[in-house]
Amino acid sequence: FIVSPKHQGKGIGNRLMSEAMAFCQRRGVEFVYLTTFEGLDAARHLYEKWGFRLDEEKEEETWGLRLREQRFLWVRGESS
Repeated sequence: FIVSPKHQGKGIGNRLMSEAMAFCQRRGVEFVYLTTFEGLDAARHLYEKWGFRLDEEKEEETWGLRLREQRFLWVRGESS
Protein backbone atom coordinates (compact mmCIF):
# COMPACT_ATOMS: atom_id res chain seq x y z
CA PHE A 1 0.00 0.00 0.00
CA ILE A 2 1.00 3.62 -0.45
CA VAL A 3 -0.18 6.46 1.78
CA SER A 4 -0.30 9.84 0.07
CA PRO A 5 2.20 12.33 1.52
CA LYS A 6 -0.80 14.55 2.27
CA HIS A 7 -2.11 11.90 4.68
CA GLN A 8 1.15 10.62 6.17
CA GLY A 9 1.71 11.05 9.89
CA LYS A 10 -1.93 10.31 10.75
CA GLY A 11 -1.51 6.63 11.63
CA ILE A 12 -3.03 5.35 8.39
CA GLY A 13 0.02 3.29 7.41
CA ASN A 14 0.23 1.81 10.91
CA ARG A 15 -3.45 0.80 10.82
CA LEU A 16 -3.05 -0.77 7.38
CA MET A 17 0.05 -2.65 8.52
CA SER A 18 -1.79 -3.79 11.65
CA GLU A 19 -4.58 -5.29 9.55
CA ALA A 20 -2.16 -6.93 7.11
CA MET A 21 -0.03 -8.47 9.86
CA ALA A 22 -3.07 -9.62 11.86
CA PHE A 23 -4.31 -11.36 8.70
CA CYS A 24 -0.93 -13.07 8.26
CA GLN A 25 -0.69 -14.11 11.89
CA ARG A 26 -4.24 -15.52 11.97
CA ARG A 27 -3.33 -17.72 9.03
CA GLY A 28 -0.05 -18.89 10.52
CA VAL A 29 2.15 -17.23 7.91
CA GLU A 30 5.79 -17.94 8.73
CA PHE A 31 7.41 -15.09 6.80
CA VAL A 32 6.46 -11.97 4.82
CA TYR A 33 8.48 -10.10 2.20
CA LEU A 34 7.75 -6.57 1.09
CA THR A 35 9.56 -4.13 -1.14
CA THR A 36 10.15 -0.41 -1.16
CA PHE A 37 12.73 1.96 -2.56
CA GLU A 38 15.72 3.61 -0.92
CA GLY A 39 14.85 7.07 0.35
CA LEU A 40 11.29 6.27 1.43
CA ASP A 41 12.28 6.70 5.06
CA ALA A 42 8.75 6.83 6.50
CA ALA A 43 7.99 3.44 4.93
CA ARG A 44 11.24 1.95 6.19
CA HIS A 45 10.56 3.23 9.71
CA LEU A 46 7.08 1.66 9.64
CA TYR A 47 8.39 -1.70 8.43
CA GLU A 48 11.14 -1.79 11.05
CA LYS A 49 8.63 -0.84 13.76
CA TRP A 50 6.66 -3.97 12.79
CA GLY A 51 9.73 -6.21 13.03
CA PHE A 52 10.79 -6.29 9.38
CA ARG A 53 14.50 -6.20 8.61
CA LEU A 54 16.32 -5.23 5.44
CA ASP A 55 16.99 -8.48 3.59
CA GLU A 56 18.23 -7.41 0.15
CA GLU A 57 19.02 -4.33 -1.94
CA LYS A 58 19.46 -4.16 -5.69
CA GLU A 59 19.48 -1.61 -8.46
CA GLU A 60 16.37 -1.82 -10.65
CA GLU A 61 14.90 0.12 -13.51
CA THR A 62 11.39 1.06 -12.43
CA TRP A 63 9.09 3.56 -14.13
CA GLY A 64 12.01 4.41 -16.43
CA LEU A 65 14.28 5.34 -13.49
CA ARG A 66 17.26 3.57 -11.92
CA LEU A 67 16.23 2.99 -8.32
CA ARG A 68 17.60 0.97 -5.42
CA GLU A 69 14.91 -1.54 -4.51
CA GLN A 70 14.91 -2.75 -0.91
CA ARG A 71 13.36 -6.03 0.18
CA PHE A 72 12.32 -6.36 3.82
CA LEU A 73 11.61 -9.62 5.63
CA TRP A 74 9.49 -10.45 8.68
CA VAL A 75 9.86 -13.91 10.21
CA ARG A 76 7.41 -15.25 12.79
CA GLY A 77 9.10 -15.55 16.16
CA GLU A 78 12.02 -13.21 15.43
CA SER A 79 12.29 -10.33 17.85
CA SER A 80 11.99 -6.86 16.32
